[in-house]
Amino acid sequence: MADKLKFVLALLLLVAGLTGYYLLAGQPVFFRVLSVLGGLAAGVAVGWFTEPGQRLAAFGGEAIVEAKKVVWPTRKETVQTTGAVFAFVVVMAVVLWVVDLVVGKLIGALLGWN
Repeated sequence: MADKLKFVLALLLLVAGLTGYYLLAGQPVFFRVLSVLGGLAAGVAVGWFTEPGQRLAAFGGEAIVEAKKVVWPTRKETVQTTGAVFAFVVVMAVVLWVVDLVVGKLIGALLGWN
């Protein structure tokens, strides 16, 4: 129950920041944006101490650890793979164009459109 109350409080803080943006319509944009960022920061700070917030933080940490384990391709591998994809696309475009042309001619001949 406490987590639900904290979550509602976090949402209210965010809404308060957004409301402040519109209430400060006569003020410089800096203060209006600061209101939104303050509400967002306060909402995140309160949400951080909920159980779902802690699970989200743990998930983010695990995702960073897993991303560091990835073996990224070298520049040469990336260029080669990209070239192969472009070549395949061009070949498929030509093949489909020829198939379309042949099928169009066949249908035209069958229907007497020539």
